[in-house]
This record gives sequence, structure tokens and C-alpha cells, in this order.
Amino acid sequence: MSGLMIGLISIGAVFVLIYLGIYVAVALGIISFIGVWFITGSFHLSGSLLYLSAADTLRSYEFAVVPLFVFMGLIVSVAEFGRDAFQLAARLFRRIVGGLGIATVISNALFAAVSGTSIAAGAVFTKIAVPQMQRLGYRPSFAVGVVAGSSVLGMLIPPSLLMIIYGITTEQSIGRLFLAGIGPGLLLAGIYCAGIVAMGLFWRGFVGRIEISEADQQSSIISGILAVAPLGALAVVMLGGIYGGIFTPTEAGAVAAWGALAIAALHRRISLQQLWRVLVETSYVTVTILFLVVAASLYGRMLTFAGLQPALAGFLQDSTITPMTFLLLYICVLVLLGMILDATSIILICVPIVLGPAMAFGFDPIHFGIITILAVEIGLLTPPLGLAAFVVKASLDDPKITLGTIYRGCAPFVVMMLLALALVVLFPQIALFPL
Repeated sequence: MSGLMIGLISIGAVFVLIYLGIYVAVALGIISFIGVWFITGSFHLSGSLLYLSAADTLRSYEFAVVPLFVFMGLIVSVAEFGRDAFQLAARLFRRIVGGLGIATVISNALFAAVSGTSIAAGAVFTKIAVPQMQRLGYRPSFAVGVVAGSSVLGMLIPPSLLMIIYGITTEQSIGRLFLAGIGPGLLLAGIYCAGIVAMGLFWRGFVGRIEISEADQQSSIISGILAVAPLGALAVVMLGGIYGGIFTPTEAGAVAAWGALAIAALHRRISLQQLWRVLVETSYVTVTILFLVVAASLYGRMLTFAGLQPALAGFLQDSTITPMTFLLLYICVLVLLGMILDATSIILICVPIVLGPAMAFGFDPIHFGIITILAVEIGLLTPPLGLAAFVVKASLDDPKITLGTIYRGCAPFVVMMLLALALVVLFPQIALFPL
């Protein structure tokens, strides 16, 4: 059996094992190890490659950014800075039709700039925003839909764990990926806000009947700005430092982690017990990602031994398929996989296969990475395994709001995400202008 055939069978075997419930890192590691063994005929070489994959990941300076940004995101979540951002945005937009929806999007965007994950954003704003919107007469489907939809900003607006994983997997600059995510992230947030206003004006049955009382106008905007200012300053220092070349993404992670801890301590929003839980949770998340990256590294080496990437690139270039057709097919595959797999697994499985052909077609790897993350994030909102919907459901204490209600609420935001994705595909400078 040829190496190419073994490589193709290995890809199918990975999906079979994942479907059977095997952990993604275990499935990737086992199949890649066996694949290299069969291709080379050397069990010793398979073991050596596994050792090299683990050693290279552990020695990687870039990987140090993972625990730092995870720690920062957890500190921001525990200290409830997201609540401050939402309260300020709610005061500014509450009298606009759909104003609390806009407030949720804007506060999610600010929270995304200092958290790096969609999961934390979904859990935080489900508890903060959904009860407030329901109290003021917003439809439950709209309330949960806008929270789930805007939570995906956490993986697009830097810092983003998905960008870090993509950068490590493809050996691309994490700093350049962070800068490339700013334009698409702001674009998606703007489309969300415009869409919410349009729904409020033309689809009032979905948004609901909003009732504003004078009691809802309490507290000054100035006090809200003062409460949010440290969060904004942290984001500016972190991203401004990367953009200005003052420090690397790893150094930015360290600055942001210590900055978040200092702000939380000064505001007396974190106890020693909570800090210990954050440290333990950071360790769990980091080790989980480490195993995934090690397995993905071995998987990439197996595909190289199989000669799959050059074979696929040659086949596509010899065929009549155009670069845009290739990209559309790739996006469709990512969206479909997003219905059954989590975003990290999709990137680790698919990107090593298609990056070579994509570059052969002339796509910029940074632009291609932003397209990949946007397409994968759409899967967070689609059934049957839309992770954002499950996070919202798990964070709610309301049996009347079912997963079906959440998915119906997410539908308009899926359409808006597709629009943002189309614009990023057609106008690459949306992502590449800061580079």
C-alpha cells in the first residue's frame, strides 16, 4: 500500500475514532503513530517522531503564550469585568430599539479583547445580559441568540486562543495573526449592531416589546466609564505593544496576565481561593491544549511522510478548479464539521492538509487563517453540536429556554457571520491592512 493511500485512510480513521467518542488528541496521536509506522516500516522511527513532536512543543517559546492568555481570561471572568462593560453599554444604548442587544455585542467585543475565548464570554454574558433583556420585554430567543452570536467575537478579536493554535500549527507569526483579526472582528461586531437595529425596526416580533422605566436609567455614565477604563487600558497596552513592536505576543501575554491580576486585586474582586482555582483551571486548559498540539504535530509529520499535501496541491492545480472554488469548498467543509466537532479539533485536523494547496493557489497564510477561524466559528452556532448554544444553555437556570430556542435565536447571527465571512474573502485588506 502506498504512503498516499495510508495517509488518506488515516484521515478517515481519525474521524471514525472521534465519532466513536475517542478524545481528539488520543485519536490523532494513535492514528498518526500507526500511520508513520506503516509508511516507513519502522516502529522506532514512529517513536522518535512522537518524542520530537512533544519535545518541539514543550521547547516552543510561542507555546508559552497559551497559559498566559488563558490565565488572563480567567482572571477577567472571575473578577466580573464583563459586568462593568455590559452595564456601561446598557446605559448608553438602552433607549435604542434593540439597545441591550447592541450593548451585549459591544461589551462582548471589549471582553474579547482581554479574554481570548468564546466559552468564557458565552458563560459570563448569559448570566448578565439574558435576565436583563427578558426583564425589559425582549424575546427569549433574541436574548439568548445575541449572547451566543456575539460570544464568537472572543475567538476573532485578539488575543484569540484559536489564532494561537493556528499560528503554532502552521508556524505563522501569532502577532501578525492578532493584528489581522482586528479588522474582521470589528467588522463582525458592526454587522451585528446594524443587524440588531434592523431587526428592532422591521422584525419586532423577534426582538420583542421593549419597556424602559426611569429606574433603568440609574447611575451615571461617567462612573461606568471609570469602571471599564482599566479593562480598556489593558487591551490597549497589550495590542498596542504588539503593534508597536515593543514586545512579542508571549511578552504581551505576560504583561496582560499580570495587569489583569493587578487590576482585580486593586478592585478587591479576587480572593486567594479564587486565584488558586484560576491557577488550577489554567493548568487544566494548558495541558489539554498541549496534548492536542503534540498530537497535531505528529499528525502533520505523518501527512508529510505520506506526501499528501504536495499530491493534493498537484491534483488541484492540474484540475479545472479555481482558487475561489477551492476556498468555497473548504469553507463549506469547515462549516459542516463545525456542526459535529469543536473549533480547535477542526483546525488541528484540517489545516495541516489544506494549507499547502492553499498557498500553492496563492492565498496568504495569514488571510487564510482568519477565513478559517471565521468559518469554524460559524459552527459554534449551528446544530447539532453548536458549542456556543450548549454553553448558553448550561449557564441558564430556565427550563423554558430549550436548545431549539437558542438555535432559532442564533439563526440571524449565522446569516450575519456569513456576510462578514464573504466580505473578508472578497476584500483581503480587511484583515491584512495592519500588516
